[in-house]
Order: sequence, then structure tokens, then C-alpha cells
Amino acid sequence: MKIQWSLIAGLIFALLTALFAVINVDPVQVNFGFNVVSIPLILVILGCALIGGIIVGSYGIFRQYKLQKQIKLLSAELAKLRDAHTSLDGLPFDNENPSASPSAELQEKL
Repeated sequence: MKIQWSLIAGLIFALLTALFAVINVDPVQVNFGFNVVSIPLILVILGCALIGGIIVGSYGIFRQYKLQKQIKLLSAELAKLRDAHTSLDGLPFDNENPSASPSAELQEKL
């Protein structure tokens, strides 16, 4: 459901941007530092929106990659801790003297 609302909000934003761009069709001068060009304002607005979308999309992809890497590391650590826990479960335990059991010694070392 969240994806649908994001899509609807994106479409509304795109519609408003296109409407704003169509209203502003007057030519403007754009200075690129090395050259001055006269182009319609609609192209400037749509170009800036496109560049902004590329930047936001790139950040989202980078963040997703970073989170997947963290999930992989945490999953490996969880598996390692589960293996250590199952190996401790197999050791004998003396209820009367817990300090004499091997698992208590291992837990003190950890």
C-alpha cells in the first residue's frame, strides 16, 4: 500500500512540474560558465527535475546496498552466536555447583 501512495504522490508531483513548465515557455539565458545559451524555461525546469530525480535515486540505491551489506554481516554474526549457543547446550551442567560446570567456565571466558 505504501508503494501505491508513493507512486500517486510521484505522479502528482510530475503533473505539477509539467504544468509549471508548460506555463513558463519563455526563452531564458543559461550560463554554463564557458558558454551562454538561450533555451526555453520548460527545458531548464524539466532538466533540473530530472537531475534531482537521478540524485535522489542514486542515494536510495546506495543506501539500500549499504543496508543489505549490514544485514549480511548481522546474519553471519547471528548464525555464529547460534552455533556457539548450541555447542554450549551439549555440555554437562551441575545444578548444585554451577561454578564447576564447563559451561560456566566458558561463559566467564566470554
